[in-house]
Amino acid sequence: MTANPRPCPICRKPRSETHAPFCSTRCKDRDLVQWFSDGYAVPGPAVDPDEIARQESD
Repeated sequence: MTANPRPCPICRKPRSETHAPFCSTRCKDRDLVQWFSDGYAVPGPAVDPDEIARQESD
């Protein structure tokens, strides 16, 4: 018995192998827009604002 694949992360419909892990081009594009508009973020170490200011002034 095979496990059901995870649904589309955007709309929760069954995923399409053509657009995996999404169900359609529409959901794929919506995800890309989220990345471009800073809707998603990759966690990283905290940055000191003073350090940023020093780097910009160099």
